[in-house]
Amino acid sequence: MIESGSLTPGISASDFALPPGTALRFERPAEALRDYLTSYAVLDSVVEDSWHGTEWMLPGWAQIWIVMTPEPIRVRIGNRAYEPLPTALLYGVTSRAMPVSARGGVTIGIDVSPLGWARLFSSSAETLRDRLVPLETVLPGELVSELASALARSDQSLQVKAVLDDLFLRHLPKAKADEPKIRRLWQVIAEGDVADLTAAAAMHGIDRRTASRLSKHYFGFPPKLLLMRSRFFRALLPLLDSGPDADHGTTPAGYHDRSHFLRDSRRFLGMTPRQFVAHPSPYAAAARRARKLVVGTPISSLDRPWDQLPFSPATPPRFGSW
Repeated sequence: MIESGSLTPGISASDFALPPGTALRFERPAEALRDYLTSYAVLDSVVEDSWHGTEWMLPGWAQIWIVMTPEPIRVRIGNRAYEPLPTALLYGVTSRAMPVSARGGVTIGIDVSPLGWARLFSSSAETLRDRLVPLETVLPGELVSELASALARSDQSLQVKAVLDDLFLRHLPKAKADEPKIRRLWQVIAEGDVADLTAAAAMHGIDRRTASRLSKHYFGFPPKLLLMRSRFFRALLPLLDSGPDADHGTTPAGYHDRSHFLRDSRRFLGMTPRQFVAHPSPYAAAARRARKLVVGTPISSLDRPWDQLPFSPATPPRFGSW
């Protein structure tokens, strides 16, 4: 298996608390990329008697996946089942928990923020939400081939960050006119303390019609659902972290009552929190711990724009285009 850990200083793989037969790396992309690609993850596993083979992924922003497993992986998103997965694929922005069944091998994930969607993809995020598509249907085939080949030649471990940084620093397209407004809308979602996203966006100089258009095109869903998703997962994650000691009888902050919380749970998980906790996903839990240690947030849907300038204005990186 790969070497677990991170190139980020001060990170110990032992803090990931990985289950047997698994390995995991999380990396921060280069500073100039972090508003567009928020994390790199390398997942590896071997088939052991203790490995049950199915884990539940929580919804998030879009993700590029490179699959290098010896056996097919199966993913279900709502009523759609995908098997086998292509070598290079894109998850659209998701609103449903997804069971993923695998039988060992390496996969590499690249989290794509709403700003990253604006840079990388011409398609509307709304048309690809809660869907999985081959990566070459949304990116140039030569770029997809370069990406897959470079990762296949790497050690799929310590070299992955350098490979991905190099490729995306060379090929990230130029800024789009909507980016300042996308950034402000993303900041409002990330703050998580507003009840009406379009009204909050108006305070940032974005009218309601524009906020709705931007939300659907770059974030995948209408403003109301995005706020519901953020609120729900802020409430759910402490329950997941508590495991069998979780108190399922209280009303989480941000909810009127317990039934309100359970309605959102059925919307985003397809079941109650208690039922979801009963599905063991130790690898997914370890990935959330690792991501929080390295990136600062356990799942991508809680990411926020990078708080500092991604590069010195005096020495901007040279981006190519496709």
